[in-house]
Amino acid sequence: MEQNKRLNGKLPGDTQSFWRDSVDLPAFPRLEEDLSVDVVIVGGGITGLTSAYLLVNEGLKVVVLEAGKLLNGTTGHTTAKVTAQHGLIYDEFMHNFGTNKAKLYYEANAEALRFIQETVEKHQIDCDFRIQDAYLYTSADQYTRKLEKEAEAYQRLGINGGLVDRIPFEMDVKKALVMKDQAQFHPLKYLAHLVEDITNKGGLIFEDTACVNIETGEYPTVLTRRESRVQGRFVLACTHFPFYEGTGLYSTRMHADRSYVLAAKTKKSYPGGMYCNVEEPARSLRSVTINGEEMVLIIGENHKTGQGKDTIDYYNALEQFGDDVLGIEDVLYRWSAQDLVTLDKIPYIGQITSEVSNVLIATGFRKWGMTNSTAAALLFRDIVQKKSNPYEDLYSPSRFYAHPSLKNFLLDNADVVGHLIKGKLEKPTKSVEDLANDEGAAITINGHRKGAYRDTEGNLHIVDTTCTHIGCEVAWNSGDRTWDCPCHGSRFSYTGEVVEGPAEKPLQRHDHRMLDNLTSEDSGY
Repeated sequence: MEQNKRLNGKLPGDTQSFWRDSVDLPAFPRLEEDLSVDVVIVGGGITGLTSAYLLVNEGLKVVVLEAGKLLNGTTGHTTAKVTAQHGLIYDEFMHNFGTNKAKLYYEANAEALRFIQETVEKHQIDCDFRIQDAYLYTSADQYTRKLEKEAEAYQRLGINGGLVDRIPFEMDVKKALVMKDQAQFHPLKYLAHLVEDITNKGGLIFEDTACVNIETGEYPTVLTRRESRVQGRFVLACTHFPFYEGTGLYSTRMHADRSYVLAAKTKKSYPGGMYCNVEEPARSLRSVTINGEEMVLIIGENHKTGQGKDTIDYYNALEQFGDDVLGIEDVLYRWSAQDLVTLDKIPYIGQITSEVSNVLIATGFRKWGMTNSTAAALLFRDIVQKKSNPYEDLYSPSRFYAHPSLKNFLLDNADVVGHLIKGKLEKPTKSVEDLANDEGAAITINGHRKGAYRDTEGNLHIVDTTCTHIGCEVAWNSGDRTWDCPCHGSRFSYTGEVVEGPAEKPLQRHDHRMLDNLTSEDSGY
């Protein structure tokens, strides 16, 4: 991580989340044996750990299995807004699903916020938890009516908030909508305490334990890549993308979005509050405390994974926005996050299919994972204990609404087919010798499309660019030094290892050290 440097289009590809960099988490062993417990939780992010915390406090025997390291996925790269203000959604939800379901969505997320606040206060967790008002704003005349309709939805749903004419920044803002008494926090400081409580109460946690399948039945069994078997009464799939889809076809029912974050020291003081615009390109602001000093997270530039421009451009655009609004003195951290969006924008939380009642999933939080993940954990606790929960039908993964689900199903999958075909027809013109140090690109070798990255020391890393999920062609992400799939959002390191699913297998690697001084036309395998 290179700190104390502005981006200016020249910062190297290193990215580092402030949340990850500022907390030392305990290490846990790899699972090397078979186990039998009450509940098997797959995934060591906020959903899995909150679920484990709740269930061990109910006296259940729980194990958490994490493929990599705890909190190194989406939770470790969040913007950590704890809010029920999830963009312009409540008017849309009322129109698509009715007032009752829109109100349930708000109440589920408001309850999750209260749970986090009460947990922080109960355990006196030092996690920079702060009550903040949340604002949606627009600088475009055509969006003012949308904000007015959303404000009407707030009123009908009993949401504490309303329209305001100004926000405390030097921007040409036409209208803004406030939701009162929301919050922000440091997610890893919060979750580190939950990890301690889980282990103190007998919960088991294993890292470097990739799970690859589930044998369903009365006592479902999780199978790990190293052939350990873990059986329980329930399995909770709390991975970002479900590691096991069953017959749920989740790959066809979600798409992946990426967004970007800068942590910056600004010349102007931050006025408080959390802010998000409603037009494109996306822009969002919140404060953050780094080394005892208040700084600002500048967030936005959303796009479908694998389908954007050179990712360094997104960071530069955010820096320019931050400089225009607050004056950038220094950029200390930058990172990106990936989020999954369901067909109707409501997460899938509950039974993986209507036929399998003891395998539960939580996915598709659409950038609002802090509250939706907590709502998921609270729902899981009730399902495991066979208690009723008012949000079970709302979040049910088996639901289907003809509008907008059918339309978005057709659009998303047409997009997948388009990228699958486009990738197969493309013939990259770049060759190995064209790559500078710290540069990656799709290249052609002997008529075959490959992915090449020359690292900062000049070493060449070449992989097959065919995604191991359904065969789309991955694209180079220069901001994170990854290969990203435009179809379902799988991501791979420059050496081909899986960073994010749904892909389970790495990209095929090729040993082309002999190519360093050869042209691609002369190269052979």
